[in-house]
Amino acid sequence: MNKTDKIFYWHSLEKKEVLAELKTSEEGLSNKEALFRLGKYGVNELKQVSRSNIFLIFFEQFKSVFILILFVAALFSFFIGHYFDFGLIVAIIILNAVMGFFQQYKAEKIISEMKKMLVPKVKVIRAGRVLEIASLEIVPGDILSVSEGDKITADCRLLDVNELQTNEAVLTGESFPQNKSTEKVPIEIELADREGMIYAGTSVARGSARAVVVSTGMATEFGRIAKLVQEIKPARTPLQEKLDSFSKKVAIVVLVLAVITTIVGTLRGEDIFQMLLTGVALAVSVIPEGLPAVIAITLAFAIKKMQKYNALVRKLPAAETLGRTTVICTDKTGTLTEEKMSVAAIHCDNKHFEIIGGNFLLEGKKVSPEKNKELMLLLRIGIMCNNARLEIKDKNTEVFGDPTENALVLSAYSSGLIKGDEVKKEIRIKEYSFSSNRKMMSIVREKGDQLVSYTKGAPDIILKHCDREMADGKIIDLTDKRKIELHSIYENMAAKALRVLAFAFKEVPTKFNQEIAENELVFAGLQGMLDIPRKEVKAAIGDCISAGIKIKMVTGDSVITAKAVSEMIGLIGDSIEGRELEKLSEKEFNDAVKEKAIFARINPELKFKIVRCLKKQKEVVAVTGDGVNDILALKEAHIGIAMGIRGTDVARDVSDIILLDDNFTSIVSAVREGRRVYDNMKKSITAHITANVDEMFVVLFALLLAWPLPLMPLAILWMNLITDSLPCLSLSFEPQDKNIMGRKPISQKETILTGITGFLLIAGTCSFVV
Repeated sequence: MNKTDKIFYWHSLEKKEVLAELKTSEEGLSNKEALFRLGKYGVNELKQVSRSNIFLIFFEQFKSVFILILFVAALFSFFIGHYFDFGLIVAIIILNAVMGFFQQYKAEKIISEMKKMLVPKVKVIRAGRVLEIASLEIVPGDILSVSEGDKITADCRLLDVNELQTNEAVLTGESFPQNKSTEKVPIEIELADREGMIYAGTSVARGSARAVVVSTGMATEFGRIAKLVQEIKPARTPLQEKLDSFSKKVAIVVLVLAVITTIVGTLRGEDIFQMLLTGVALAVSVIPEGLPAVIAITLAFAIKKMQKYNALVRKLPAAETLGRTTVICTDKTGTLTEEKMSVAAIHCDNKHFEIIGGNFLLEGKKVSPEKNKELMLLLRIGIMCNNARLEIKDKNTEVFGDPTENALVLSAYSSGLIKGDEVKKEIRIKEYSFSSNRKMMSIVREKGDQLVSYTKGAPDIILKHCDREMADGKIIDLTDKRKIELHSIYENMAAKALRVLAFAFKEVPTKFNQEIAENELVFAGLQGMLDIPRKEVKAAIGDCISAGIKIKMVTGDSVITAKAVSEMIGLIGDSIEGRELEKLSEKEFNDAVKEKAIFARINPELKFKIVRCLKKQKEVVAVTGDGVNDILALKEAHIGIAMGIRGTDVARDVSDIILLDDNFTSIVSAVREGRRVYDNMKKSITAHITANVDEMFVVLFALLLAWPLPLMPLAILWMNLITDSLPCLSLSFEPQDKNIMGRKPISQKETILTGITGFLLIAGTCSFVV
């Protein structure tokens, strides 16, 4: 990798190398040098590289082939003096343009929303002094000081850290805060694993740090995504493409009829004005002027119904396109899962318990935790060595604290142990906090006239501090052989993507220190946590498979976590990591995208490439997302689906549909409604065009027999817009087919006329004869 591509290589350098490369020091830049660099690099803000003019957005609405045909028909009507016809057609054109304009204009707020995510003030060290300046004034080489709660406004290389954790979900899709250090990592490592870096747009979840700024503004990871998203042209929906294809066929028919009219009239020596009038009548009879209104109203009703399924549709065509979807690329956290840690497995006293829906299972059978002394002890340690807070209001529980500690409080609550009640029995005396170096924490409490140290932490660390364990209601010696067995059990739990903690305790003397409180402990057991899949997701995945829709999980989490969740929800298929994808040739990449079902450690560009690749494979692609890391893929997809609860403003603004409950099941319900919309739209179009075929035959028949025109253009226009449209619109309310999710998605090759051409001719002829 080229060193000039700095955005990819700062994480692979030692701290001293970074400072030397940036020509700065830990004392920071001088004010004079900072001012010079501000002029060189520009202010630290996102720039809108391709600002769309509102007038251009408005005129883009007239690019449709169908609108062009209507415009030509309007001009004909004007030049031959049919001003009422002209006015009606122009009104339809303008109404259509206004609706499209407001949909697109709203999406142009993406970059302004991204700018809001950068806070205005930061602490910077310059010439050895700590200053508070506007984030716009940050330059490469500045030394920043960040602490818990701060938003990070530039890409930085860490110099010193104090228990630092950052929330990078907005960029990487990682479920939980990431531990940070000052260590360098290999140059090819993914963004999510660059422990020595912090990035613009993310935030500090815990701890503090000093860091040197390496990139600002559009040169940051955040800015690079902002630039790319502005370069992506919004994908046209299949419905828009099918309507354009249909419109071209209508245009050909209109031209052919106009030529026939001209030739026949010339051969007969008819008056040229009369022939023009006849040509307009034929054109008006062929063009289904009321069709745009029927489609728009049908989609509007569908949007209203989709809201009942918690799917808010922002763009009209999306309501129908969702029914055509052949592939759904879904993220994991919050969409397939509940986005909260829950204890899923417990090991103690040589027994392995599972917790499902608050119930404790032993060998698949429900058991009462109160009857197991060792289990209750383990659960109690989990809340006694814990800083989370449990609140119970009207039988509703809410936990405030670290996600891991929240999970421990709730697992104990499922057994009947309420943290508030338990801690009142034992006064907190001393806490030895968790740190990334120690990987453990302890709280000493006063229990009657005795002091007890409760400890939790990484299993391999806790086992080193234990010399006894709890088994069969007794405290027995913990041998080296037994430690190896317990370590193996821990590894088996971790292999299932569980975040495993070990728990221990001991009685301590009145005079104690940290060494006494955390050594010669009694091992109590293990608790394994996981972001549990939503209960209804497995059935929804099954519905998609039955409907011929392929599901692909695309996540920033590790492959172990992704595979564990996929097994729980019934998503069967091979997996691949981002680093492996990047090494593939174009053909191998295409094959992998087609065949694999689970994509782990995926960065924004890779997610975008996956979506683009699927589109080239003629798939109709829906993509879910919630963060800045998702907006490239959301904009590229046929249907971008943003999360309404945890989604960022930028993700929602670039999307076509917003899930109000962040639930994958809502997508499946919306797909079902989308298929109903397509079915009913096809019925409406069939009825509408059949009436036009009838009118065309009437006018053609009169022309060939040299009879006076039975229908003038104004009469035909009135029938197309009023008499035909209203009955056709009623078909939009038809109930869905019972087997609507049991059939394959609509083929990309299918046009609006597919399967109905013969019916149109026969029905039109019968209507003409009658």
